[in-house]
Amino acid sequence: MSIETEHKIETYFLENSGGTKLSLINYGGRIINLEVPDGNGKFGNVVLNLSEEDYLKPNPFIGALIGRYANRIANASFRLNGETYEVDKNEGENCLHGGVGGFDAVFWDVEKLSESKVVLSYDSPHLEMGFPGNLKVKVYYELTDANELKIFYRAISDMETIINLTQHSYFNLTADFNKNIEDHEVLINADSFLPISGTIPTGEFRAVANDVFDFRKPKKIIAEINQNEQQLETAGGYDHCFILNKENNKDLSFAACAYDPETGRFLEVFTTEPGMQFYTGNSLDGSLKIPNQTGNYKKRSGFCFETQHFPDSPNRPDFPSVILQAGEEFSSETIYKFSVKTEENNKI
Repeated sequence: MSIETEHKIETYFLENSGGTKLSLINYGGRIINLEVPDGNGKFGNVVLNLSEEDYLKPNPFIGALIGRYANRIANASFRLNGETYEVDKNEGENCLHGGVGGFDAVFWDVEKLSESKVVLSYDSPHLEMGFPGNLKVKVYYELTDANELKIFYRAISDMETIINLTQHSYFNLTADFNKNIEDHEVLINADSFLPISGTIPTGEFRAVANDVFDFRKPKKIIAEINQNEQQLETAGGYDHCFILNKENNKDLSFAACAYDPETGRFLEVFTTEPGMQFYTGNSLDGSLKIPNQTGNYKKRSGFCFETQHFPDSPNRPDFPSVILQAGEEFSSETIYKFSVKTEENNKI
């Protein structure tokens, strides 16, 4: 079913001095195009996108800003200040990515600040999707001349609430979406991860050592998926939160990187967040068409590096807090840096 709205989807364009280009739309704050060069200097779009019609239909959050709460909240409920809040159930009994009317499914106000920077604004009213507080959110997208996509998140609420924001772009560094991402080589700066029961963390912080979740040294995404599908506890791939190695949870630090041997494209991620959900596009089932190319998106057509706080944190007091006090400013930063693999940047 299409979403009925009085708003119109509008597209905004950013470009840096080196020719890297980014396009976004006001619906869901979605990044719909990100053109970066390969080892031969050829530019190609490395993020999955959809037709306008498909953006307005239910889809797996392709390119979207996510909130009020990224990832899952068990039983779609939490307690805050002695009160129980019931939020939207959109994944069985759980709330996923803020519910069916989350930030991915609203129209943002967009202001272009320069040729390479925009700010997106959205005011989320009290009890929207069940979340407390009138929350004012601003998100900045900036393309730097170092081929970095910098994302700054800011928010303030008039009453105590919870918040967890992220960006849900699916990357495919080949720029050919009929090719999957199984041969991409990935490194994740995490000594531990959150095991899950169903899709909800058990509460355990489990070491990645000697496990299919050990990405401390680079390996191909496909390396252990097929042989360990049951252990991964998902529909044939990764959908887990990694606990990033950080000295200070508020510091901007290296989180992960990915490399495509075919094109030489290299992606590094830096974040102030304590965790990162690594997702290998398991729900892509061939039902969504690839715009401007033949074919449809299939399982593992793209992967996500979703920097964030941990899933179900509102119900886990031992997890880093996601509580935002009234009048306090929430702030977070993530950088996606694109380059071509060289001896100097060869983390993989």
